[in-house]
Amino acid sequence: MDLSLPQLVAVYAIPVIFAITLHEAAHGLVAARLGDRTAQLQGRVSLNPLRHIDPIGTLLVPALILLASKAVGGGILFGWAKPVPIVPSNLRSPRRDMGMVAAAGPLANLAMALGWGFALKLMSLFGSDGEFLPRMAIAGIFVNLALAVLNLVPVPPLDGGRILTSLLPARLAAAFSRLEPYGLFILLALLATGVLGFVVAPLIDIGVGVIAALFSLSD
Repeated sequence: MDLSLPQLVAVYAIPVIFAITLHEAAHGLVAARLGDRTAQLQGRVSLNPLRHIDPIGTLLVPALILLASKAVGGGILFGWAKPVPIVPSNLRSPRRDMGMVAAAGPLANLAMALGWGFALKLMSLFGSDGEFLPRMAIAGIFVNLALAVLNLVPVPPLDGGRILTSLLPARLAAAFSRLEPYGLFILLALLATGVLGFVVAPLIDIGVGVIAALFSLSD
């Protein structure tokens, strides 16, 4: 059954908000564990979505993408929250630890994708009243896999870019980090040329397949 736009928004709202919220909270939590409590002191290590929501990135952009996908089909759902403040100099080993802080966000999304997969399995075993909750669980799997994969693209300031910076030799890392002011334009170019979708979509499909196999989910 095809969903109307209000139904589609209702199905995706909770998965999108919490996927982005926990992604940012994970950054702050790991940073605090590694010596930088800036985010923690500002209340950003929190499961309260209101502390992380960016009206444009968390609400408007995903809603517009849903609208476009409803009208023309396809599309990769993504968004962002208010960036978590990190002071690298507070970390015990700034270059190494920034990579760990960056990796925490995508890892949180992968964990949530598994959580939604487990929830979907429970619904299939014990039944669910209607289609809304199973569709939300499926949306949760796709949203979190999409955010994890997109954020691991090695373009600064995405998490993948910061992870790569932490792994490169110091001279190469310094040169690579200078791309950060142009990162958004690079991403837009990759999106416009179809390269981003060409790389990201198969990885999301692989993730969906792994979760389906792990929990023995039927199509």
